[in-house]
Amino acid sequence: MATHKSAIKRARQNEARRVRNQAYKTQAKTAVKEVRLAIENNALEDARVSLSRAVSILQKVQSKGVIHKNTTSRKISRLTQQVNELAARPSEESKGEESGSPPQDPPSNQS
Repeated sequence: MATHKSAIKRARQNEARRVRNQAYKTQAKTAVKEVRLAIENNALEDARVSLSRAVSILQKVQSKGVIHKNTTSRKISRLTQQVNELAARPSEESKGEESGSPPQDPPSNQS
């Protein structure tokens, strides 16, 4: 344990920052989890709304110095990509249903 006056103060400051940072991280993780759950449930509108909220929270947490800017950028990019893939899915499924039967492989030329 710290014995000098300045070291005692530094320990108090570190503890306060640790608790604050932990709250920010939890908030960010929850926001990311909401987006992933919406994607998993194929809820496109919910995914878009929660993505917008998650981006805002992640950028705020990054501005506080709790997580690195590259980490924030990576998380936002991956979540956005997943939401965009979800948006593209219904149009692909409807194309497959229009043909009626699955496409067949061409006959092989083996003798």
